Amino acid sequence: FTSTREMSLNTAHTSTGVLLHSGETILIYSSQVSIEFSGQNDEQFQASKTGKLYLTTHRMVFNNKDKEDPLQSFSFPFIALKDVQLEQPIFGANYIQGRVGAQPGGNFEGEAGFKLHFKQGGAIEFGTSMLRVAAVASRNVVEDAPPPYSPPTEDWYAAAAPPPYSSLPPEHQAYIPPPHVFPEHPAPGSVFVSTAPPPYPGIDGYAGGAGQVIQRGGHAGGDISSLDAPPSYQESSKKTD
Repeated sequence: FTSTREMSLNTAHTSTGVLLHSGETILIYSSQVSIEFSGQNDEQFQASKTGKLYLTTHRMVFNNKDKEDPLQSFSFPFIALKDVQLEQPIFGANYIQGRVGAQPGGNFEGEAGFKLHFKQGGAIEFGTSMLRVAAVASRNVVEDAPPPYSPPTEDWYAAAAPPPYSSLPPEHQAYIPPPHVFPEHPAPGSVFVSTAPPPYPGIDGYAGGAGQVIQRGGHAGGDISSLDAPPSYQESSKKTD
């Protein structure tokens, strides 16, 4: 998958959790991920970092567990991703690598390489889902480029947790691996939503839900744009084996 748009640094967190756009929903969550950057000399990009990774309907978001690190969050809009590959070395754990371009006003310039390692496994499953979601989101672009990043100037609020055992809508469920691969949920009170909508499209185009969090296996409600249901995750995986 190849695209050439923008991403931003330290724009997707609050003091106690992740900060999403209005209408953006979480599809997959992992709390044991490490990331390494290349191609940037700034202090924020040095050394391996460990934290939480969210796959949403619009992007990937990394939140650092080290509150003293100069890089606290990193946002990867799908339209920013470039040369993403799922690596399966003979020796060592699987990982995801790629490049991402800088967003005007997003706190860094140029582009950065990245490698994602999943300490509890799931790199290939996460990467497969991410590439499928990214491909759909990129087809929904209606402009040559998204607007420059602007820091949230409006209020944000804690997202309501969905009831347990409720279902994701079929058009979202089809993009995620079986529940046992990523059984975790974001902690209560750790997901916040801005009143501003995403400046770039997701799998529902530029529209989205009601701005509440979606956990793995749960749906918080809100209007969802109608889409033809894509093939299931299992069906897609079989086609690419």
